[in-house]
Amino acid sequence: MAPRNLLNLETVSKAYGHDPVLDAVSLGVQVGDRIGVVGRNGGGKSTLLHVMAGNIEPDSGRVTRTGGTRVGVLTQAADLHPDQTIRNFIAGDRDAYEWLSQARARDCFTALLGGFDDERLDRTLGQLSGGERRRVELAALVLDDIDLMILDEPTNHLDIEAVAWLAGYLRSQRSLALVVVTHDRWFLDEVSDRTWEVVNGNVEEYDGGYSAFVLAKAERARQASAEQARRNNLIRKELAWLRRGAPARTTKPKFRVDAANELIAAEPPPRDSVELLAFAGSRLGNVVFELEDINLRFGSRDIFRQLSWNVGPGDRIALVGVNGAGKTTLLKVVLKQLEPDSGDVIIGKTVKPAYLSQHLAELNPRWRVLEAIEQVAHRVELGKGNELTASQLAERLGFDSDGQWTPVGDLSGGQRRRLQLARLLMDGPNVLILDEPTNDFDVETLTALEDLLDSFGGTIIVVSHDRYFLERVTDQVYALTGDGLVRHLPRGIEEYLEIRQASDHVALVNTGSGAISGDSAAAATSGPALSSADLRAVRKQLSKLEKAIVAADKQEALLHQQLSEFASDFAKCAELNAELAAVLERKNDAETEWMVVAEQLEGSQ
Repeated sequence: MAPRNLLNLETVSKAYGHDPVLDAVSLGVQVGDRIGVVGRNGGGKSTLLHVMAGNIEPDSGRVTRTGGTRVGVLTQAADLHPDQTIRNFIAGDRDAYEWLSQARARDCFTALLGGFDDERLDRTLGQLSGGERRRVELAALVLDDIDLMILDEPTNHLDIEAVAWLAGYLRSQRSLALVVVTHDRWFLDEVSDRTWEVVNGNVEEYDGGYSAFVLAKAERARQASAEQARRNNLIRKELAWLRRGAPARTTKPKFRVDAANELIAAEPPPRDSVELLAFAGSRLGNVVFELEDINLRFGSRDIFRQLSWNVGPGDRIALVGVNGAGKTTLLKVVLKQLEPDSGDVIIGKTVKPAYLSQHLAELNPRWRVLEAIEQVAHRVELGKGNELTASQLAERLGFDSDGQWTPVGDLSGGQRRRLQLARLLMDGPNVLILDEPTNDFDVETLTALEDLLDSFGGTIIVVSHDRYFLERVTDQVYALTGDGLVRHLPRGIEEYLEIRQASDHVALVNTGSGAISGDSAAAATSGPALSSADLRAVRKQLSKLEKAIVAADKQEALLHQQLSEFASDFAKCAELNAELAAVLERKNDAETEWMVVAEQLEGSQ
């Protein structure tokens, strides 16, 4: 008996202005289909999902659903009522015992929301951050009774542990049809068995998940000749890593092994580790960062306790941990942007760090992209014999020849982040510290970034929830497990997830019941929980700091505008520059304090 069709698109077209995003697209979704959607940012992935969900009407063509098909949708811009509680949003008027008696509901709340205690569930949506609201929406969708789930970037704001739980849950629901857009390639490989690539208004179909897509794409590119030789080389290089790199993938390959081996027979390893290590040593010497007996306490919670950690030349380190464990705080301590209560932080004399934070730097909106990069430098050497011009680096990070002349003020959030990364790299650093570098990057840009980092002759420290990216660009994994220390994990992410599962089991035993309470889960990972009064005080402080940062941003933008207006008045420019330096210092202090307070709040929830 053939699977039942749930949804069909028949010659669907959609255009914005003169550019068709979807051009006479026809496709269908059947019961049990698992479809991953990939493509460049702005290429039409989200539009395709919105058309399928009925949120956007196509210009032509038809979208049909089989009668009775129940569809659940997670979009990137949901309109939620701020006064609605988490409990009511997810469960409606049902009594708590009706849904909390289900193991699926308890697991879902623990994995996505950190627990299901009354204080947590009675918070209103207006009190939540954007990431918290996203988790609540996802939990509601998981617990709903639906036939087809349409997800747009579901792993945004999820940590590695929550992403692993969600992948496992979706794999277990075999009758549920799934269509998912995400830049998280590990997640795509775990949950999808078909891939749609949205490109040039069309949707090209491939069998298998992301790994199979990479192979098929490389095969098609090889057969089609060398018209896109550079892009083809990137795909082959990534395929070589897929086959040689992560042991978890080689145990259950999802593509034809013989064809893959033939395709990559002459492909060298992604990076020459010996040569890069020697080059890093010549640039950095023997000392990069040394932390000795670091203690840092905030309120009643120990963030770090007698922490000692050494980072050497050429190290490529992934830093993982639950939200609130102190990852961003550790980066700021390493860079001496935050002073610990006690202990020593030693930075090597030749260290020239570049820090990509989660906050975007303000740039002159009138600058063009290329101009903003060339303000830093015109050429940069990233590794031995690897020199790039500003234009070449911009192209590697997704700005084509036309895009390089786009005004900074017209860039999206993801494009601004790419520009921020390009400016950091152009400064010729020998240490890269990247805090969530993959946010808002499409798969092609991520592949190009990974290739760029392969040739970087220095030390790299990365904080990211993108498991694929971490496994691809780093060689060592260190974890902050909530006890104030940093642990080296020789077996990488898999070992980290085993540790987390073990800590959850301890919390389960300690409760003496069949479910982890919110308080015990927090105690197992994040130290003592804050009282209600302390939580209110922390949230008030966080709100105060956010207002101070917004005010500083506005003042900074005004000063930049005035500097442009008085460019020919040397005395006035000097006065404005002094005022700008003071504003930036206040802003930096406020952002540093915000990071500490925010991590304390996350760790207590």
